[in-house]
Amino acid sequence: MTKPLFLCLCASLLAAPALARDPVLSPPIDCTLGDTCYIQNYVDTDPGPGAADFTCGTLSYDGHKGTDFALPAVVDVWSGVDVLASAPGTVTGTRDGMEDFPQGVEGAPDIAGKECGNGVVVDHGDGWVTQYCHLMKDSIAVKQGDRVSSATVLGQVGLSGLTQFPHVHLSVRHNGKVVDPFNPSGTVACGPDAIMSGTLWDRDMVYRAGGLIDMGIDTKLPDYEAVKAGTAGATMLTATSPALVIYSFAYGSRAGDVLRLSIFGPEGEVISQDVQLDKSQAQLFRAIGKRNPGNWPIGGYSATVQMLRAGTMIDQRETRFQIAP
Repeated sequence: MTKPLFLCLCASLLAAPALARDPVLSPPIDCTLGDTCYIQNYVDTDPGPGAADFTCGTLSYDGHKGTDFALPAVVDVWSGVDVLASAPGTVTGTRDGMEDFPQGVEGAPDIAGKECGNGVVVDHGDGWVTQYCHLMKDSIAVKQGDRVSSATVLGQVGLSGLTQFPHVHLSVRHNGKVVDPFNPSGTVACGPDAIMSGTLWDRDMVYRAGGLIDMGIDTKLPDYEAVKAGTAGATMLTATSPALVIYSFAYGSRAGDVLRLSIFGPEGEVISQDVQLDKSQAQLFRAIGKRNPGNWPIGGYSATVQMLRAGTMIDQRETRFQIAP
């Protein structure tokens, strides 16, 4: 499976602290951005009832006060993905014991007043504090008063508190005020100008204004909940499989974006279609398929999903599979 990188904005050469006294932060999760995790939401920079990320993009929601580092699927939680301290400091608070249960579904627990879920707060001195939310139940590995270094394991990514997808929410505050680590100066600008005064990150961080989370092949239209959980997809395909369906799971769509889905087999194109998206969505699922014309040709197949914006490909995924007799 290949996933070409599309850099809409990068903090290259600007990944130094905005000011000498500011902390230097590392990502709060043990994963590879753009591969085994992605950023779903940024700090909301719109002071009004709307929402905008630091590039004036759509990857935020009204009142969001942190950065959401997300896993592609719910099943990834159970493999145990570490949440890491972003900078040295002292633990000033923890909470554990809340269930890993997404909100918005039947049976979700009451989390009023505990929206952060299981979490950790770290004081870095000089008024700087970081908070880590939505950790897995019984995974908190530190206690109040512990000294932590950058990359100390605090716990593991979970689904506790006010969340509908697996992620760690990182909040950064200075003297009680929310700070966007991508734009600590709060520059009122859009695009690259928003980070000209520097970031708080210790490395180049790629901003993706949307992309693909996952893709797969099934013999029927999969259930959206199964796609989000990471349990969709056929385990075996044969010449008599009733249909071939290619599906894609994406984030950060904008009106006018196109998902180009295609399957090619031993005899050429099986199905290919451009699906135009008519609105902005935080996450979305689309699929196309073809019924079995009699028997599928036996052999190797390839499936590709491309996400295009204004005619430019911003992300791509490909997978190969076999059809057996």
